[in-house]
Amino acid sequence: MTTTVQVTDRYLLDDMIVADPFPYLAELRAAEPVHWSPVHRAWLVTGYDLVDACFKEPAVSADRITPTLARTPLHLLSPEAVRTFQIMARWMVFVDPPEHRRLRSVFRGVFGPSQIRRNQPMVREAVDRLTARARAGGSLIDLVADFAHPLSATVAATWMGVPAEDTPAFQRWAIQVGELALGSVQSPEEHERSQRALLELFEYLHQLVRRRRDEPGADLVSAALTSGLVGDSVSEEEFVAMLAHLAFAGGETTSNLIAVGLWNLLRRPDQLDLLRTEPEVAATAVEELLRFDGPSKMSIRQVKTDFELGGQWLRAGQRLYLITSAANRDPSRFDHPDELDLRRHPNPHLGFGQGPHFCLGAPLAGLVAATALNDLQAAAPHLQLAGAAPRWQPSLLNRSLELLPVRL
Repeated sequence: MTTTVQVTDRYLLDDMIVADPFPYLAELRAAEPVHWSPVHRAWLVTGYDLVDACFKEPAVSADRITPTLARTPLHLLSPEAVRTFQIMARWMVFVDPPEHRRLRSVFRGVFGPSQIRRNQPMVREAVDRLTARARAGGSLIDLVADFAHPLSATVAATWMGVPAEDTPAFQRWAIQVGELALGSVQSPEEHERSQRALLELFEYLHQLVRRRRDEPGADLVSAALTSGLVGDSVSEEEFVAMLAHLAFAGGETTSNLIAVGLWNLLRRPDQLDLLRTEPEVAATAVEELLRFDGPSKMSIRQVKTDFELGGQWLRAGQRLYLITSAANRDPSRFDHPDELDLRRHPNPHLGFGQGPHFCLGAPLAGLVAATALNDLQAAAPHLQLAGAAPRWQPSLLNRSLELLPVRL
């Protein structure tokens, strides 16, 4: 006789789950890997093969903006809110094939290995500068605010061709746009602030694109413009909208990867010692940190047409939470999935997504994180947690720390 295990439907932004989501996700994955959540009014998909399949399934859509606009009376929205939606609707992350392929073609080669290698000296210089500044500030620092955030923002700005004098404003805009896109804003005032930030960032990037047409440099915007696609198969408006997405997405992902990764390493001395004594494992270590406790917890999708998944019938219009943080610890795919193993190989994690929407910036994020891990440890060999509990950001999508006190 088969016994059905009942799953308790819990709010994923409950403080305990935000701090440590993995026990509940494991329970969910074992009992019902495709689970309808009345709390979230969405299907929660937690099994590795099922999440992987959804990333490639034509019946699953990444477009969450168009349906939202379609069911929202525009007269209820401010002009700023409407414009915000219009800009976000052009982000590749919200666009399905074949439109997604058309937009992505602008960045062909820009994220290739040779382009990433060209950025290595800039990344190392930024890491060295931030490491020295952190040490000069005293023995106690907040690893998030004093190192991970400014490092990622500096790299993103430099890589995109933002002049040094504009970097502080660029960083502020990127953080506030990230809060809007990742659902971290908590009040109407914060929504309005984040919307203004997106509109200001969009206008700034418009001006930057025009400047780089006249004065090309060794940066992402200039390289993308040389393709000749901007203004032809892709409008300048679409291009600038995608740059606005890259401005926050790359920095936010990399910052969280560094901060949460170091938090996990500092609690596991054997793995930290391995990285210290064998710095060449840094690239493999980054992949394992992405799998074990990566910066993205899930991707939200929409069911476009009815289809069957894991014995459940999913209907058009329903939402899907593709919970990659659960899939990446699926014991059917990974041996000892709840152990951090910096030498893990192979490691087919879903931390950067899969299929058409695989993260464009994955190589650069990996380079920045690996350099940061090695160089920070070399500069601060006695790095340790300061004892205070970390503070987690309440976000469905992001696994991110608001505060991480450490001693150098």
